[in-house]
Amino acid sequence: MQKIKYYSTNLKAGKVSFSEALLKGIAPDKGLYMPDRIPQLNKDELASLKDKPYNEIAFLVLNKFLSEEISQDELSALVKDAYDFEVPLEHVYDRKYVMRLDQGPTASFKDFAARMMGLLMHYYLKKERRKLLILTATSGDTGSAIANAFYDLDNIEVVVLFPEAEVTDRQRKQMTTLEKNIQIIALDGKFDDCQALVKKAFADNELDYLNLSSANSINVGRLLPQSVFYIYAWARLAGISQNESVIFSVPSGNFGDLMGGLIAKRSGIPVKKFVVSTNENDEFPVYLNSGIYKTIVPSRNCLSSAMNVGHPSNMARLFALYNGIMDEKGVVHKAPDIDKIRNDIYSVSVDDSITKSTIAEAYYKHHLLLEPHGSVGWAGLMEYLKDNPGDNNKEQLCVSLETAHPAKFPEQIREILSIDPVLPTSLTGLDQKKEHFITMNNNFGDFKLFLKKNYR
Repeated sequence: MQKIKYYSTNLKAGKVSFSEALLKGIAPDKGLYMPDRIPQLNKDELASLKDKPYNEIAFLVLNKFLSEEISQDELSALVKDAYDFEVPLEHVYDRKYVMRLDQGPTASFKDFAARMMGLLMHYYLKKERRKLLILTATSGDTGSAIANAFYDLDNIEVVVLFPEAEVTDRQRKQMTTLEKNIQIIALDGKFDDCQALVKKAFADNELDYLNLSSANSINVGRLLPQSVFYIYAWARLAGISQNESVIFSVPSGNFGDLMGGLIAKRSGIPVKKFVVSTNENDEFPVYLNSGIYKTIVPSRNCLSSAMNVGHPSNMARLFALYNGIMDEKGVVHKAPDIDKIRNDIYSVSVDDSITKSTIAEAYYKHHLLLEPHGSVGWAGLMEYLKDNPGDNNKEQLCVSLETAHPAKFPEQIREILSIDPVLPTSLTGLDQKKEHFITMNNNFGDFKLFLKKNYR
């Protein structure tokens, strides 16, 4: 079969290999890389997944994309190294579950992609005897996951920008208590401003000598690993022999997580519906209802801070998957097949008051402890089931994603439930560590000067 190549969503750059897409981060025409085909899991492969551990499922899926570029033995070793933690599927009621993606080294779902991407980058860079400077923007958990995944790698430097007023203390400290090859910048602005500075740096020819790349969800190296946990959840919970379908609820900000799910669906698992649950940054649910896409500037500040995104970068990939074209600024050049999108996706916006009440209701009714992002996902699922009574039954399998550990949001949990969430091992002792970061105004000239002064 022909080797998978990666094209730009702006369609003005040539196709590249996975390793090129991974190390470039963003295409020369400012588009995002997408695989030109999504390999299929056949019936026998799907049937074999039922009792496989997570790392073996990850190997099977990723090998479909990477078999032409990396040996099976080397990929298997990398996958085992990346996924050495549990992926709990917590039963809530009937056949409704929460998938806890919060057991990794930074207690966030971002660990799944960051660890695999970091190991793959390190693998290719060592082979090519190259170095990279990673620029990434974070609205919360991405920065800590990337910083930890790339910490102390000898051929990679990392610069992370975060909105100074919009992350929790623990989210910040997971980034700022590292040093060595990790530099953290607190920006006087919003997440979208951080993301815009990163994109401008990539587009600036005067910075080409720095060998820049990205570890945000704009990088295809984040996209592919995030397809695995959807396949894992279906394999663990569904009646595979009956090809049972599943409904996933995905709390969504920059839409990288959702794109992983859509790739999983295209690879062959029977997903009945994706519930895309946003906070008050409701540009996507508004688009599904109206057919008109409008960015939100500035993005709205909500309790689910990692989802405070007024224009998700991965919207360009979603449009591409449904035969549309959107550029990096959110301008639609060709409308996608919106009927197909609506067939696959239901979307709802959840405000802060519902986020809080859902945390309380889930805990007191089901003894289910959620943080704000997971609460948005669970609230979205409950809204979908209310709006679609045909799916609101005991037999329908539903999985809502919990994307961060509740202990990362102790102030909100204390305020709503009057309890302190138990600290996972990954967060123990964090509050006593010394922080190291700099602050910066929202000005590209200042950011560019910083990069030129500090990196060669």
